[in-house]
Amino acid sequence: MTPLLELQGLTRRYSGLVAVDAVDMQVMPGGVHAVIGPNGAGKTTLFNLISGLVPPSAGAIALAGQDVTRLAPDRRAALGLGRTFQNIRIFSGMTVLENALTGLHARLGAGLLPTVLRLPRFKAEERGAVVRARAALDLVGLAAKADWRAGALSYGDQRRLEIARAMAPEPRLLLLDEPAAGMNPAETEGLATLVRSLRGSTTVLLVEHDMGFVMDISDRVTVLNFGKLIFEGMPAQVRAEPAVIEAYLGHKVAARLAAGAKAGVRGAG
Repeated sequence: MTPLLELQGLTRRYSGLVAVDAVDMQVMPGGVHAVIGPNGAGKTTLFNLISGLVPPSAGAIALAGQDVTRLAPDRRAALGLGRTFQNIRIFSGMTVLENALTGLHARLGAGLLPTVLRLPRFKAEERGAVVRARAALDLVGLAAKADWRAGALSYGDQRRLEIARAMAPEPRLLLLDEPAAGMNPAETEGLATLVRSLRGSTTVLLVEHDMGFVMDISDRVTVLNFGKLIFEGMPAQVRAEPAVIEAYLGHKVAARLAAGAKAGVRGAG
């Protein structure tokens, strides 16, 4: 199977700091792939590189087999890349539907004259955009609140609205940047159900600190530490990997856990 996203030697340097260090990674189509790591591991920088917000110092990025390393963010969006951000970025004074419609701006091409004069081409595009925006709201469970002012939504629903806006253009690859941040347990569980349901519509690549959430919904997990890829595998493999435990808990704690596990095996024998 051909990777939907492929990173080769992806690197980003800031003066003397290497935020992302020669990362090779493949994201296969149709699943949920998580990127985890301690604070400062380079996760958000990696997302910014993939989405085109910062240029790489070295390496290459391919989306569906096409080199997008030097493409602007809007060009990547047009090729099927969607993204949400750590901090909520909705238009509070606009309706929920209007917010979802803003996610379609890169896909509309009626031109200035048809738009200003409201010619048939513009009206047809507008009707199609509304249909797609409503479908995205339905996907995240906000269809009944389409006419609400976005600022009146609960925190969890505002997160869902961001996902709807990113899903409205029907992206091939959706980047979710800490989608569960600030959510209570009930909201997090609802979000997990939503992300699982997206498998039929798109491929999800997410960064998240909530390990329970990550391990529950992910098919594959990539672990970064100090900008380097230190491990990649299925959630059960990641949980048991000493290098991952050490990255999160430190060398001494990891050593004690490993010693305890060995003692348990000997005792069982």
